[in-house]
Amino acid sequence: MQGIFITVEGPEGAGKTTVLAEAATQLQNKGLDIVLTREPGGIRIAEQIRQVILNTENTEMDGRTEALLYAAARRQHLVEKVIPALDRGAIVLCDRFIDSSLAYQGFARGLGIQEVYAINQFATQGIMPDLTLYFDVDIELGLKRIEQNNKREINRLDLEAIDFHSRVKAGFENIIETFSDRIQRVDANKSFEEVCTEVMEKITQKLNEKGILV
Repeated sequence: MQGIFITVEGPEGAGKTTVLAEAATQLQNKGLDIVLTREPGGIRIAEQIRQVILNTENTEMDGRTEALLYAAARRQHLVEKVIPALDRGAIVLCDRFIDSSLAYQGFARGLGIQEVYAINQFATQGIMPDLTLYFDVDIELGLKRIEQNNKREINRLDLEAIDFHSRVKAGFENIIETFSDRIQRVDANKSFEEVCTEVMEKITQKLNEKGILV
C-alpha cells in the first residue's frame, strides 16, 4: 500500500467530524487525492451494521456483541474502501478506527484492551493508521456540544451515563500512552478555527514526512 492512512479519535462531541470534513476540503483544494470516510460505516454493509450498533432502542446489546459488530463493520470497510484507496496512493481520512474499539469496548465496557485488540487484529490483518489525531475535549463540554447540535444524530452511546464517558476518556489516555509513536493529541476545547489549524499543521507535517509536499 502506497497511500497514507490518517484517523481521528476522541470522546463524544469532540468535533472530529466537522473538523475532518474541513481538512479534507482544504487538502482536496491542493489537488490531493483524498478519501473521507467514517466508522462504523463508509460503505453500504458497514452502514447497515452501524444502524444496528447505534440504534437507541438496542439497549440490551451485550458488550462482546458490540465489539464484534464494530470489528465486522471495520473489516468490510477496509476491504471495500480503505485498502483500494491506499493501493492507488490516496490519502484516507477516517473518522474513528481501531482505537475507538479499544477505548469504548476494551476499556469502558471492561472487555479488556488486549482482548479487543486481538479481535481487531484478525479483522484488519494488522493494518494500522500512519497517523492518529486524538481530539482531547472535556467530557462536560463534549456532551454539551451534542445537546446544542440539533443536526447531529443522537446514538446509543450518547445516552450512556457520564461515568461511562469518563471511562472512555481514561481508555483513550491509556491507548495514547501505548501508541505514543502514532497518536498525536489535539486540544479540542479550542474554537473550530483553532482546532482546524492545528489539525492541518499535524497532517501537513505527516504528509511532508512521507514525501508529499502540501
